[in-house]
Amino acid sequence: MIDPSAIRERFAAVGRGLNERTRRLFAAVEARTAGYGGIEAASQATGIARSTIGRGLKDLNDPASLAGEVRRPGSGRPALTETDATLLEDLRQLLEPATKGDPMRPLRWVSKSHAKLAAALCAMGHQVSKSTIPKLLGSLQYCRQVNRKTLESVRNPDRDAQFEHINAAALTMQAAGKPVISIDTKKKEPIGPYKNAGSDYRPKGCPDPVKVHDFVDAELGKVVPYGVYDIAANAGCVSVGIDNDTAQFSVNSIRRWLDLMGRDRYPSTDQIMITADGGGSNGSRVRLFKIELQKLADETGLTLQVCHYPPGTSKWNKIEHRLFCHITENWRGTPLTSRLAVVELIASTTTKTGLTVRCELDTRTYPKGIKVSEEEMASLNIKGDTFHPEWNYTISPRAD
Repeated sequence: MIDPSAIRERFAAVGRGLNERTRRLFAAVEARTAGYGGIEAASQATGIARSTIGRGLKDLNDPASLAGEVRRPGSGRPALTETDATLLEDLRQLLEPATKGDPMRPLRWVSKSHAKLAAALCAMGHQVSKSTIPKLLGSLQYCRQVNRKTLESVRNPDRDAQFEHINAAALTMQAAGKPVISIDTKKKEPIGPYKNAGSDYRPKGCPDPVKVHDFVDAELGKVVPYGVYDIAANAGCVSVGIDNDTAQFSVNSIRRWLDLMGRDRYPSTDQIMITADGGGSNGSRVRLFKIELQKLADETGLTLQVCHYPPGTSKWNKIEHRLFCHITENWRGTPLTSRLAVVELIASTTTKTGLTVRCELDTRTYPKGIKVSEEEMASLNIKGDTFHPEWNYTISPRAD
């Protein structure tokens, strides 16, 4: 008895790309190769009728018969769209975007799978199976599509003008050989054997085991990577905090970059330009951020020129697509089992364009809820730009 399983595997591998003639020839070749009982085995494996395989064997014996079209003109069953005039229009109504939530439509609040579309059409009096639905959808030029992020929240009328302002200021600073840094917080990461998005190469059948639930470990907790990206140097400095993401943590991360990288690269600079998001620990309305920047300016004698991106435009911050995205790619599919693992994975991030990253653990505590009084704000040596001073300002060292 011939085992049809091998024929079935080969047919499964190539069957989708075959037309009627090549399917018939495939089954015929398998039947001839198998010898006695081959037609029955090929029929069982492929689902092709024995008589059809017999015609295929005749075609193999007479190759000249293979010339011309696969079917004679007019042969074959007519398409459903020809015999059922309202089929396509009824399907189009089922697919209308207003389907969800519309009580007058048969498919409301459900996903439009092939089986459900076929069942709905049958309920409307059509004779159609779920295997026919893909062809009908192609005729209507419908396909599955994911959501596209194109809608924005309330757009500030000066959004583009602020982008131009930031760009011009950055070019001026770089032309003068002064640093322009982009700062931001990466999302918090739980420490432990938790699932990390993405995949990586491992021996087949040996994935990294991780916990079923992502409840935060009481001892290990989470870490907060805060990045400072030097745009001209294509270099990043990341502080991995273990406490709260506050304005103090933000400015201490800038201080760390200055100590580890900034002073070596810009030994004679007297000014730093900082680009930051409009919200978060380094937001344009965070008083403590300005207070901490003033402390940094007083300590270092540096003038700090700050430019915030408009609300809702944080994805345009340079650090997002020049540093953080590469860190995420570097540790994809790797459980962040310890704080040291996070630091090493971040520090090992590189790109073809020469990105380098320094990373250190910040074990200090940063309490929340620190209030800044009006008197403290009045003591700042801060000067707002003429264009949107709430987004653009300069903090200079205070005189002793």
